[in-house]
Amino acid sequence: MLRPSFVPPRPVRVLRDYTRLRVDLTRERTRYWQRLEKILEDSLIKVSSVASSLDLISTRDMLEALIRGERDPHTLAGLARGRMRTKHAELIEALTGQFDDHHGELVRIMLDQIDALTRQIDQLTTRIDELIAAIPAAAIPDHECDDTGDPATQALPAVQRLAEIPGIGQSGAQAILAEVGLDMTRFPTPEHLVSWAKLCPRTIQSGNKNTSGKAGKGNPYLKGVLDNAAAGASRTDTFLGERYRRLVKRRGKLKALVAVARSILVVVWHLLSDPTARFHDLGSDYYNSRVDKEKRTRNYIRQLQALGFTVTLTAA
Repeated sequence: MLRPSFVPPRPVRVLRDYTRLRVDLTRERTRYWQRLEKILEDSLIKVSSVASSLDLISTRDMLEALIRGERDPHTLAGLARGRMRTKHAELIEALTGQFDDHHGELVRIMLDQIDALTRQIDQLTTRIDELIAAIPAAAIPDHECDDTGDPATQALPAVQRLAEIPGIGQSGAQAILAEVGLDMTRFPTPEHLVSWAKLCPRTIQSGNKNTSGKAGKGNPYLKGVLDNAAAGASRTDTFLGERYRRLVKRRGKLKALVAVARSILVVVWHLLSDPTARFHDLGSDYYNSRVDKEKRTRNYIRQLQALGFTVTLTAA
């Protein structure tokens, strides 16, 4: 009498194990970068205040020089490349500290751990690409190939079609496929998928009274990908970005991000339901193009009249 739980086929479950491990290793690598920055701050080295990230070729050369025993800030700042050369004075000040031999030993251990994790993540990424290529539903069916040469109508694999959504990217598309699968017949409508992912408010029923509550926990890996995608899409000049900017004014940042994540998941459902579908951005002016100008004009006039003004309109 109960509906069965969602259990994807074995190839998707295997793919899920690889994508989840990649997420875990990526988070662990981020922790090591944070520990490395803490060690540098303990030695009064504040290169992270000048460089955008410690994961740069210039900063890596500086760290390797510090490990070898170089302490002259002018020599260390001379290792900068590209646009960091224009920050020579700031680098000299940031690299002037009390970096000792034990700091160098600890930094060496941290960098070795980061390099090892990077190699493992690259190995998992290669394996994930192979597993997705081996799933028939993720490839382009023969009867859907388009030889017209038009990029807008050309059929693409599932990962590439999902990667066209703002904020998703290649790795995000792979993670979504691993979590929700490719068979959308398990979810009759987009609302079913959104409800399963716990990206909609819960309905709390007490007698004949229904109220909405907080969304449940859901799949943490799927929610993590969608949250990152929503945060990335919120900074774009797209429909999703405009949706976030409209909602954040009256609902707050967290609820606006959840709403954008829900919209992204609805788009994912439609793209996976129709293998020939391609993502089409509605544009940042979508809401303005659907506004009833006469109704908005009447509302503004009514508000001004309530404040005691006499309104006279002149066409621009």
